[in-house]
Amino acid sequence: MDVILAPTNLGLSPLSPGHEPGTWRAPEVLMAAGLAEALGAEASILTLPRPQYCPVPPAGTLIRNGYAIRAFSLTLAERVAQSVRNGIFALVLGGDCSILLGALAGARQNGPLSLIHFDGHSDFRHPGNYDASRVMSGVAGMDLALATGRGEPFLTQWPDIEGPLVQDDHVIQIGERESHDADFAWPDIARTTITQIDIFDFQKIGVAAASAKIQALLSSHSAAGFWIHFDVDVLDQVVMPAVDCPGSPGLSVADMVSLLNPLVSDRRCLGMTVSIYDPEKDPDGHCAKTLVALLGQLAYRERETFGTVP
Repeated sequence: MDVILAPTNLGLSPLSPGHEPGTWRAPEVLMAAGLAEALGAEASILTLPRPQYCPVPPAGTLIRNGYAIRAFSLTLAERVAQSVRNGIFALVLGGDCSILLGALAGARQNGPLSLIHFDGHSDFRHPGNYDASRVMSGVAGMDLALATGRGEPFLTQWPDIEGPLVQDDHVIQIGERESHDADFAWPDIARTTITQIDIFDFQKIGVAAASAKIQALLSSHSAAGFWIHFDVDVLDQVVMPAVDCPGSPGLSVADMVSLLNPLVSDRRCLGMTVSIYDPEKDPDGHCAKTLVALLGQLAYRERETFGTVP
C-alpha cells in the first residue's frame, strides 16, 4: 500500500476573517495517532508539500484557490498514477475533498473508472445550479460535479484524459443527508444517471442491500477499475463531529467498515481518498483515534496478499 499524505485545505472557505481551515493538519495528526502502525509495516508513506492557502479567489475565477487546486491536483495525480502503474493500492489522506480530483486524474491513467462516493453531501455544486459569475465557491462542495465534468475547464479538463474524470453512470453516491430539505441547493443531481443511496434510503435498506447496489454498479462496468472517496462527514456527528459540516443521521463506524471492506479488498479497487477531518475540532484527539481504528480494520488487498488479515 502507498499512503499519500495530502495536507491541503484549498477547497474550503474560512469560517471567519483571518481563519484558515484546519484540515491541512489531518494527515500529520492521523499519523501521530498511530495510523502507520494500524495500516501495517508494508505501507509506504509519502508526504506532498503543503500548498499555500488564500481566502481571496485569484483573477479570472470566483473559485477560491482554484488555480492552486489544479497545480496540487496535478502533483497528486502523478503520485497516484505511479502507484496504479505499480499495481499498488493508493490511500490518499487529506485534507479537504478537492483531493478527489487529483486522485481520479492519476487513477484515470489506467483507463475508465467507476467512483464510489461516500459523503454526507453530494458535493454537486456547479454553474448549472448557482451563479458562478457572482458567487464565490469552494471546491470542497463541488468535487463530484467537477469529477463528472461540470464546472470551469481548468478543473474539469486534465492532461491525457478525454472527457470527464468519471462518467455519471459510473458513479454511486452514498450518504447524502440534505436532499430532503426544502432548501436543498443541488436537486439536479436526481436528474442525472448517478446512482444515489441517501442516508434515509440506507436506513431503510441496510448494509447488505446497499452493498449489493454498489456491486451491481461495479458489475455493470466490470472492465473498469474503481476509486473510493470517503468524506468522513458521512459518519454521524455523534461519532465524527470534527468535520466542516457535521450532521445526523449518518453512517456508524460499523456500517462504514462493512461497506468498505469488500471494496478495498477487490483487485479492481485502485485506491481511496479520505477527507475533511479537521483536527481543530478534535482537541482531545478522540476523532483521530476513531478514524485510525476504522482505517486499521479494513482488509486492504495487500494485507490479504501477505497473509496478515485473519
